[in-house]
Amino acid sequence: MEDDIVQKIQSNPTYQRLVTTRSSYGWTLTAIMMVVYYGFILLIAFKKELLAAKMGGGVMTWGMPVGLFVIVFTVVITGIYVRRANSEFDEMTAAIRKEVL
Repeated sequence: MEDDIVQKIQSNPTYQRLVTTRSSYGWTLTAIMMVVYYGFILLIAFKKELLAAKMGGGVMTWGMPVGLFVIVFTVVITGIYVRRANSEFDEMTAAIRKEVL
């Protein structure tokens, strides 16, 4: 009985579209996040003096706002994924549930 439901869900075109869309969207956001994160790590490794340079006449260095940007970017990109997941992906899941069950 459960195998029958699994077969129905897997053969549903909405489910296949959901899996494809969600996977490509997730991997795209992951790639963007990795570029930002590893870019920051590479800056630390190879351009330490750039991040250690002081901004203006104060004591703040460029590393602080760049590091803060990485943290804020992580929160924003997570919010973007959650917003789409809670709207489009949840609607597709509800449609699949309605069609199959």
